[in-house]
Amino acid sequence: MDELTNIKDLHGAPAYDIAVNIIKILDERKARGLKLLHVEGQSTITDYLVLCTGNSNTQIKALVGEVEYKMSLCGQDALNIDGYNEGTWVVIDYGPVMVHVFSRDSREFYKLEKLYGPTSEVDISNILTEN
Repeated sequence: MDELTNIKDLHGAPAYDIAVNIIKILDERKARGLKLLHVEGQSTITDYLVLCTGNSNTQIKALVGEVEYKMSLCGQDALNIDGYNEGTWVVIDYGPVMVHVFSRDSREFYKLEKLYGPTSEVDISNILTEN
């Protein structure tokens, strides 16, 4: 992993740093439609939502596995993973950061980013690689 070769301990790190690390992992694995929403004050369960889309159930599971593995190397174990077996909408709970990996159909149907409005979206263009 190019960006994360120097694994950084994220114990006690701010939620934003955890979210950025997750975005880099997902971006490296070609997740599509990556978005970061700052929902602190709008949600009682988390501060940030990382959203992305996988092209197939296989890619969705691979994205989830990669996040889980590389975050554990950084000292961050998922509190819970839900939806893995179905592979159409998987949620990985890191406490202050929740990761949602969708199929195209699930993302279009649920439109999770619409629930929080455009003011919640954080500009991550400087984090993403150009494809």
